[in-house]
Amino acid sequence: MHRWALRKESISGIGPCGKIEANSRSCGVKIGFLGGSFDPVHFGHLMAAQDAYEQCGLDRLILVPAAQAPLKPTDVQSSPEDRMAMIEAAAGWDKRFEISDFELRKGGVSYTIDSARHFRALYPQDELYWVIGGDQLPKLHLWKDIEELAKLVEFIFLERPGYPVKSRVDIPGLRLRRCDGHLLAISSTELRERTRLNLALDYFVPHKAIVYIREKGLYRGKQ
Repeated sequence: MHRWALRKESISGIGPCGKIEANSRSCGVKIGFLGGSFDPVHFGHLMAAQDAYEQCGLDRLILVPAAQAPLKPTDVQSSPEDRMAMIEAAAGWDKRFEISDFELRKGGVSYTIDSARHFRALYPQDELYWVIGGDQLPKLHLWKDIEELAKLVEFIFLERPGYPVKSRVDIPGLRLRRCDGHLLAISSTELRERTRLNLALDYFVPHKAIVYIREKGLYRGKQ
């Protein structure tokens, strides 16, 4: 059995990470979720996961690869199996992180609200946090059923120190936590193009994931 298979599931104002707001749940453990296409997974994804995990005092951090991102319909080129394998190669050794294949198994467009409902039912007593980049805040109003989503999870947004997010987000019940993120300027689209051009992925992608990409010949076709 693959190791990742064992991991399958059988505003009021901005507060600093680690501080429980008055309207936050106070029981259970703190579980963070980081979604994305992960095609391929890179150090920017993993640094974001680590920043959120450490600064917000999370007990668990679950990576959730999307079948198809609603706002990026052409962002996926690799199969679900390949993307799961790349994430496992990159971070499977790190006991802080877990991988969920819920969105991949579900298929279709991966709406965060569907995943949040799933995880809320799975972890009814825990505090759930959805990790996003600060650049996503101005787009939150476009997310499907955002008002219901705001009730199910609290958002952790990563912001590069010295570059504060200026956009105001007016969504009823939205709970936000700011996290100082390193936010490395790495694009999966750029990495796929580098692979196509036979340029190195070193210093962008964990070595074991690079080996997998080479062995499988991923991203060698046209973009």
